[in-house]
Amino acid sequence: MPQSITVTRAGDVTTIALARPDKLNAIIPAMLDEIGAAADAAVAEGVRALVLTGEGRFFCSGADIAGDGGLPEDLGALIDAHYNPLVLKLAALPIPIVTALNGPAAGAGLSLALSGDIVIAAESAYLLLAFVNIGLVPDAGATWLVARSLGRARALEMALLGERLPAAEAKAAGLVTRVVADGEVLATAQAIAAKLAAGPTKAIGAIRRQVAFALDHGLPETLGAERDNQRQMGRTADFREAITAFAEKRKPTFRGA
Repeated sequence: MPQSITVTRAGDVTTIALARPDKLNAIIPAMLDEIGAAADAAVAEGVRALVLTGEGRFFCSGADIAGDGGLPEDLGALIDAHYNPLVLKLAALPIPIVTALNGPAAGAGLSLALSGDIVIAAESAYLLLAFVNIGLVPDAGATWLVARSLGRARALEMALLGERLPAAEAKAAGLVTRVVADGEVLATAQAIAAKLAAGPTKAIGAIRRQVAFALDHGLPETLGAERDNQRQMGRTADFREAITAFAEKRKPTFRGA
Protein backbone atom coordinates (compact mmCIF):
# COMPACT_ATOMS: atom_id res chain seq x y z
CA MET A 1 0.00 0.00 0.00
CA PRO A 2 1.23 3.51 -0.78
CA GLN A 3 2.83 5.28 2.17
CA SER A 4 3.73 8.64 0.64
CA ILE A 5 0.60 9.33 -1.42
CA THR A 6 -3.14 8.86 -1.29
CA VAL A 7 -5.20 7.76 -4.29
CA THR A 8 -8.92 8.37 -4.78
CA ARG A 9 -11.22 7.94 -7.75
CA ALA A 10 -14.41 9.75 -8.69
CA GLY A 11 -15.93 8.60 -11.97
CA ASP A 12 -13.25 8.64 -14.65
CA VAL A 13 -10.88 10.88 -12.67
CA THR A 14 -8.20 9.66 -10.28
CA THR A 15 -6.68 12.09 -7.80
CA ILE A 16 -3.17 11.42 -6.52
CA ALA A 17 -2.17 13.48 -3.48
CA LEU A 18 1.34 13.79 -2.08
CA ALA A 19 0.79 12.77 1.53
CA ARG A 20 3.73 13.84 3.69
CA PRO A 21 2.24 17.12 4.94
CA ASP A 22 4.37 17.11 8.09
CA LYS A 23 7.41 17.19 5.77
CA LEU A 24 5.83 19.71 3.37
CA ASN A 25 5.40 16.79 0.98
CA ALA A 26 9.15 16.57 0.48
CA ILE A 27 10.07 13.94 -2.08
CA ILE A 28 11.57 10.59 -1.17
CA PRO A 29 12.30 7.97 -3.83
CA ALA A 30 9.38 5.80 -2.72
CA MET A 31 6.98 8.69 -3.34
CA LEU A 32 8.05 8.94 -6.97
CA ASP A 33 7.72 5.20 -7.45
CA GLU A 34 4.28 5.25 -5.86
CA ILE A 35 3.09 8.07 -8.12
CA GLY A 36 4.24 6.13 -11.17
CA ALA A 37 2.53 2.95 -10.00
CA ALA A 38 -0.68 4.83 -9.24
CA ALA A 39 -0.66 6.44 -12.69
CA ASP A 40 -0.15 3.06 -14.35
CA ALA A 41 -2.96 1.55 -12.31
CA ALA A 42 -5.30 4.40 -13.19
CA VAL A 43 -4.69 3.93 -16.91
CA ALA A 44 -5.13 0.16 -16.59
CA GLU A 45 -8.45 0.72 -14.81
CA GLY A 46 -9.74 2.90 -17.62
CA VAL A 47 -9.43 6.26 -15.88
CA ARG A 48 -9.49 9.11 -18.41
CA ALA A 49 -7.85 11.97 -16.45
CA LEU A 50 -5.51 12.45 -13.48
CA VAL A 51 -5.28 15.15 -10.83
CA LEU A 52 -2.01 15.58 -8.93
CA THR A 53 -2.09 17.62 -5.72
CA GLY A 54 -0.61 17.81 -2.24
CA GLU A 55 -1.94 17.54 1.30
CA GLY A 56 -1.43 20.34 3.80
CA ARG A 57 -0.03 23.78 3.11
CA PHE A 58 2.60 22.86 0.47
CA PHE A 59 2.22 21.18 -2.88
CA CYS A 60 5.79 19.94 -2.62
CA SER A 61 8.93 21.42 -1.09
CA GLY A 62 11.29 19.41 -3.30
CA ALA A 63 13.59 16.56 -2.37
CA ASP A 64 13.82 15.53 1.26
CA ILE A 65 17.46 16.41 1.88
CA ALA A 66 17.34 15.77 5.61
CA GLY A 67 15.15 12.74 6.27
CA ASP A 68 16.21 9.09 6.31
CA GLY A 69 19.92 9.82 6.10
CA GLY A 70 19.63 12.61 3.54
CA LEU A 71 20.66 12.25 -0.07
CA PRO A 72 23.19 9.74 -1.44
CA GLU A 73 26.60 10.82 -2.69
CA ASP A 74 25.74 9.87 -6.28
CA LEU A 75 22.75 12.05 -7.09
CA GLY A 76 22.88 11.05 -10.74
CA ALA A 77 22.14 7.43 -9.86
CA LEU A 78 19.20 8.56 -7.72
CA ILE A 79 17.84 10.62 -10.60
CA ASP A 80 18.22 7.77 -13.09
CA ALA A 81 16.53 5.30 -10.77
CA HIS A 82 13.55 7.34 -9.56
CA TYR A 83 13.19 10.89 -10.88
CA ASN A 84 13.64 10.59 -14.64
CA PRO A 85 11.51 7.44 -15.04
CA LEU A 86 8.54 9.22 -13.45
CA VAL A 87 9.00 12.39 -15.50
CA LEU A 88 9.06 10.35 -18.72
CA LYS A 89 6.12 8.22 -17.60
CA LEU A 90 3.93 11.24 -16.88
CA ALA A 91 4.89 12.85 -20.20
CA ALA A 92 3.95 9.67 -22.09
CA LEU A 93 0.61 9.01 -20.41
CA PRO A 94 -2.30 8.57 -22.83
CA ILE A 95 -4.54 10.64 -20.54
CA PRO A 96 -4.34 14.29 -19.41
CA ILE A 97 -2.95 15.53 -16.10
CA VAL A 98 -4.27 18.48 -14.12
CA THR A 99 -2.06 19.66 -11.27
CA ALA A 100 -3.65 21.42 -8.29
CA LEU A 101 -1.06 23.54 -6.51
CA ASN A 102 -2.58 23.85 -3.05
CA GLY A 103 0.61 25.63 -1.95
CA PRO A 104 4.22 26.30 -2.91
CA ALA A 105 6.11 24.06 -5.35
CA ALA A 106 9.89 24.13 -4.99
CA GLY A 107 12.80 22.23 -6.50
CA ALA A 108 11.72 18.93 -8.01
CA GLY A 109 8.27 19.74 -6.66
CA LEU A 110 8.15 22.47 -9.30
CA SER A 111 8.83 19.79 -11.90
CA LEU A 112 5.90 17.74 -10.63
CA ALA A 113 3.72 20.84 -10.62
CA LEU A 114 4.54 21.69 -14.23
CA SER A 115 4.03 18.10 -15.39
CA GLY A 116 0.35 18.96 -15.61
CA ASP A 117 -1.19 19.82 -18.96
CA ILE A 118 -3.29 22.32 -17.03
CA VAL A 119 -1.87 23.86 -13.84
CA ILE A 120 -4.24 25.34 -11.25
CA ALA A 121 -2.55 27.34 -8.49
CA ALA A 122 -3.78 28.76 -5.21
CA GLU A 123 -3.39 32.51 -4.79
CA SER A 124 -0.91 31.90 -1.97
CA ALA A 125 1.19 29.42 -3.95
CA TYR A 126 4.55 30.17 -5.51
CA LEU A 127 7.11 28.44 -7.71
CA LEU A 128 10.75 28.23 -6.70
CA LEU A 129 13.73 26.82 -8.57
CA ALA A 130 15.54 26.34 -5.29
CA PHE A 131 18.42 24.20 -6.53
CA VAL A 132 21.03 26.96 -6.69
CA ASN A 133 20.34 27.80 -3.05
CA ILE A 134 21.87 24.45 -2.03
CA GLY A 135 24.54 24.27 -4.72
CA LEU A 136 22.68 22.03 -7.15
CA VAL A 137 21.20 22.34 -10.65
CA PRO A 138 17.57 21.95 -11.73
CA ASP A 139 16.50 18.35 -12.31
CA ALA A 140 13.39 16.22 -12.90
CA GLY A 141 12.82 18.10 -16.15
CA ALA A 142 12.66 21.55 -14.55
CA THR A 143 15.18 23.00 -17.02
CA TRP A 144 13.11 21.93 -20.02
CA LEU A 145 9.74 22.76 -18.51
CA VAL A 146 10.70 26.26 -17.39
CA ALA A 147 12.87 27.24 -20.36
CA ARG A 148 10.27 26.09 -22.88
CA SER A 149 7.65 28.22 -21.18
CA LEU A 150 9.65 31.31 -20.24
CA GLY A 151 12.54 31.48 -22.68
CA ARG A 152 16.25 31.75 -21.90
CA ALA A 153 16.35 35.04 -19.98
CA ARG A 154 13.50 34.36 -17.56
CA ALA A 155 14.53 30.72 -17.05
CA LEU A 156 18.06 31.79 -16.13
CA GLU A 157 16.71 34.45 -13.78
CA MET A 158 14.64 31.83 -11.92
CA ALA A 159 17.43 29.24 -11.89
CA LEU A 160 20.33 31.54 -10.99
CA LEU A 161 18.63 33.73 -8.39
CA GLY A 162 16.55 31.05 -6.70
CA GLU A 163 13.77 33.48 -5.86
CA ARG A 164 10.08 32.83 -5.37
CA LEU A 165 7.73 33.43 -8.31
CA PRO A 166 4.25 34.15 -6.91
CA ALA A 167 1.28 32.40 -8.49
CA ALA A 168 -0.04 35.53 -10.22
CA GLU A 169 3.35 36.22 -11.80
CA ALA A 170 3.70 32.56 -12.77
CA LYS A 171 0.37 32.78 -14.59
CA ALA A 172 1.39 36.00 -16.34
CA ALA A 173 4.64 34.33 -17.40
CA GLY A 174 2.83 31.29 -18.81
CA LEU A 175 3.86 28.66 -16.25
CA VAL A 176 0.46 28.41 -14.57
CA THR A 177 -2.90 28.08 -16.32
CA ARG A 178 -5.22 29.55 -13.70
CA VAL A 179 -4.99 31.11 -10.24
CA VAL A 180 -7.93 30.63 -7.89
CA ALA A 181 -8.73 31.20 -4.24
CA ASP A 182 -6.84 28.89 -1.92
CA GLY A 183 -9.90 26.87 -0.93
CA GLU A 184 -11.01 26.32 -4.52
CA VAL A 185 -7.89 24.76 -6.03
CA LEU A 186 -8.68 21.06 -5.79
CA ALA A 187 -12.34 21.42 -6.72
CA THR A 188 -11.41 23.53 -9.75
CA ALA A 189 -8.77 21.03 -10.87
CA GLN A 190 -11.12 18.08 -10.43
CA ALA A 191 -13.88 19.84 -12.38
CA ILE A 192 -11.48 20.50 -15.26
CA ALA A 193 -10.26 16.91 -15.10
CA ALA A 194 -13.86 15.66 -15.22
CA LYS A 195 -14.45 17.75 -18.33
CA LEU A 196 -11.35 16.29 -19.95
CA ALA A 197 -12.38 12.79 -18.89
CA ALA A 198 -15.68 13.25 -20.74
CA GLY A 199 -13.84 14.26 -23.89
CA PRO A 200 -12.34 12.29 -26.80
CA THR A 201 -9.58 10.56 -24.83
CA LYS A 202 -7.58 9.32 -27.80
CA ALA A 203 -7.49 12.77 -29.37
CA ILE A 204 -6.52 14.36 -26.04
CA GLY A 205 -3.66 11.91 -25.65
CA ALA A 206 -2.51 12.63 -29.20
CA ILE A 207 -2.65 16.38 -28.54
CA ARG A 208 -0.36 15.91 -25.51
CA ARG A 209 2.17 14.06 -27.66
CA GLN A 210 1.83 16.43 -30.57
CA VAL A 211 2.53 19.58 -28.54
CA ALA A 212 5.57 17.95 -26.93
CA PHE A 213 6.80 16.92 -30.39
CA ALA A 214 6.32 20.43 -31.77
CA LEU A 215 8.46 21.91 -28.98
CA ASP A 216 11.47 19.93 -30.20
CA HIS A 217 10.93 19.86 -33.97
CA GLY A 218 10.56 22.24 -36.88
CA LEU A 219 7.47 23.04 -38.95
CA PRO A 220 7.94 20.32 -41.62
CA GLU A 221 8.31 17.57 -39.00
CA THR A 222 5.37 18.91 -37.00
CA LEU A 223 3.19 18.97 -40.10
CA GLY A 224 4.00 15.31 -40.60
CA ALA A 225 3.12 14.48 -36.99
CA GLU A 226 -0.17 16.35 -37.34
CA ARG A 227 -1.00 14.41 -40.50
CA ASP A 228 -0.20 11.05 -38.92
CA ASN A 229 -2.18 11.78 -35.77
CA GLN A 230 -5.13 13.13 -37.75
CA ARG A 231 -5.17 9.97 -39.85
CA GLN A 232 -5.49 7.91 -36.68
CA MET A 233 -8.07 10.16 -35.03
CA GLY A 234 -10.20 10.18 -38.16
CA ARG A 235 -10.72 6.46 -37.66
CA THR A 236 -11.86 6.61 -34.04
CA ALA A 237 -15.35 5.94 -32.73
CA ASP A 238 -15.32 9.31 -30.98
CA PHE A 239 -14.81 11.14 -34.27
CA ARG A 240 -17.65 9.19 -35.87
CA GLU A 241 -19.84 10.06 -32.87
CA ALA A 242 -18.95 13.74 -33.25
CA ILE A 243 -19.95 13.74 -36.92
CA THR A 244 -23.22 11.98 -36.14
CA ALA A 245 -23.97 14.36 -33.28
CA PHE A 246 -23.30 17.36 -35.52
CA ALA A 247 -25.77 16.07 -38.10
CA GLU A 248 -28.34 15.38 -35.38
CA LYS A 249 -27.76 18.80 -33.76
CA ARG A 250 -26.79 17.42 -30.34
CA LYS A 251 -23.73 17.26 -28.16
CA PRO A 252 -21.52 14.24 -28.79
CA THR A 253 -21.10 11.56 -26.15
CA PHE A 254 -17.46 10.55 -26.19
CA ARG A 255 -16.47 7.11 -24.99
CA GLY A 256 -12.72 7.47 -25.24
CA ALA A 257 -12.59 5.02 -28.15
